[in-house]
Amino acid sequence: MTVVTLRLLDGADRGHVYEDLPTPVTIGREEGNTIQLNDERVSRYHVKIQDDQENVVLTDLESTNGTKVNGEEIQLRILRHGDVINIGRTLLLYGKREQIAERLAALRRQQGALANADEAPPMAVHESSLDFEFRLGEACDLQSTLHIPILPDLPQRLSPAQAAQLSELLEYVHIRIRGLIGSVKIKPSTEQVTLEIRQWQNLLDLQSRLAEMLRSIGEPDDRRS
Repeated sequence: MTVVTLRLLDGADRGHVYEDLPTPVTIGREEGNTIQLNDERVSRYHVKIQDDQENVVLTDLESTNGTKVNGEEIQLRILRHGDVINIGRTLLLYGKREQIAERLAALRRQQGALANADEAPPMAVHESSLDFEFRLGEACDLQSTLHIPILPDLPQRLSPAQAAQLSELLEYVHIRIRGLIGSVKIKPSTEQVTLEIRQWQNLLDLQSRLAEMLRSIGEPDDRRS
């Protein structure tokens, strides 16, 4: 059985992560959907994701406001890990971090970015190989190795004022990233965007993490994924 993971980057439901959903998956406003969105610009049954001959296919269900994948209007699209789905005011990122890392590694090998793809630069890798993929091509001297930034944990036991301040800071960063993502167009035939693809996925991953942090701050007792 094919399973899919979707992370909500933006919209009223941002920060939710839906892991390993068995296909088919439907997304819309109606209660009967696999993922129900609180977005008035999303149709009752907006899109369907299903597997077909080892491909994962997204279909627009004749929605009122349409569907975009990587900024392009679509009716049908084979999804690839790292694709961004735009329905209504909601942005969804398709795939787990590990799956996106695997796709980036495959692209790297195809493009010959490294003379030997099996040799890893001497650097710390945090949480998953996606961080490794993001850092390929950066300086690997001792100083850069010692000062690689690692995503910090959220502070604990914040007062209401502190939580509001942190939320405002994350909101500012989130809005800036959203503007950048909205200006980017992906050319499916070349796998290129106006930013280098690794940086593009890096920004998407950062936005996803920030969205999850914002939800954690706003709903500390929310245990839904």
